[in-house]
Amino acid sequence: MSERTLMTTLPALLVAAAALTAAAPAGATPGGDRPLTDVRIVRHFDPSAGQKPENVALLPDGSAYVTFAAARQVAHITPSGATHILATLPAPADGGSRTPVLGFALTTGIVRAADGTVYVLYATGTSDLTGLWRLRPGQDPQRIAALPADGLPNGLALDERGRQLYITDSALGTVWTVPTAGGTPTTWSTAPELAPAGFLGVNGAKVHNGALWVTNLDRGTLLRIPVLPGNRAGAPQTRASALAGIDDFAFTGHGNQVLAALNGPNQVVRIRPDGTSTTVLDAADGLQGPTSVAVRHDNVYVFSAAYTATDPNLLRARLSSRR
Repeated sequence: MSERTLMTTLPALLVAAAALTAAAPAGATPGGDRPLTDVRIVRHFDPSAGQKPENVALLPDGSAYVTFAAARQVAHITPSGATHILATLPAPADGGSRTPVLGFALTTGIVRAADGTVYVLYATGTSDLTGLWRLRPGQDPQRIAALPADGLPNGLALDERGRQLYITDSALGTVWTVPTAGGTPTTWSTAPELAPAGFLGVNGAKVHNGALWVTNLDRGTLLRIPVLPGNRAGAPQTRASALAGIDDFAFTGHGNQVLAALNGPNQVVRIRPDGTSTTVLDAADGLQGPTSVAVRHDNVYVFSAAYTATDPNLLRARLSSRR
């Protein structure tokens, strides 16, 4: 499947995936509890240049590193909104047509370590390029871990204390671990709850309070997987469900409360610790298939959208209530 073909077919695929879950988040009410204020679009990206953001890592100065999926790029977005391309990963010989599910090469998950090292995932459908890449200032991008060519590495989470990276594979329904120094990936979990159900399975990932939290796009679930001694995976615990098209997410800083992007429904929802959820942003706010959410202090960043948007953008808001 070519990238151009995908642009016309992906909306239908997302609708089909969403149909596998409920039509709206549990507890959601249009125009209901909206704890976000000062909601505004602060940056419009250029879709003709492939500037369709997929994932984000925030920096202490309020700027962000972002993956532009179809452009195979990592970009730096300054606090003023200026965009600087940090790296473009090498194109596969076949253009990425063998990339599972999507049919084009794409950069996906991204994290930044405290020392400034940036890690990014790249899916190409080829064994020579698919995997975990490392970016360091003044150096060319380097692949530090190869991942299966028939997989789709997607979400990336960093456990800096344990010096481990967790990688979700949305096609294979797997979570891998790789040391921050790189090396051979280890299969961490292949629990049935991670598997796709027609399109994409396990997706977003975050390390939080002794567990790896992940989403499953097809199944509309938010899962908590305990990290056991020896970095073993516990049994997944479903913390929220009926979240059609759930993609990436972020913890708000108040316990287990989460803000999550629902790609197909064009929504961001707040998920409470009891699993109930409320829509806090939607298409009326400018969302176009949101893929990622990030929170720093009271600042919320939402990026739309990796593939289907005609107006890919960055939305900012202020978190006015953490109850």
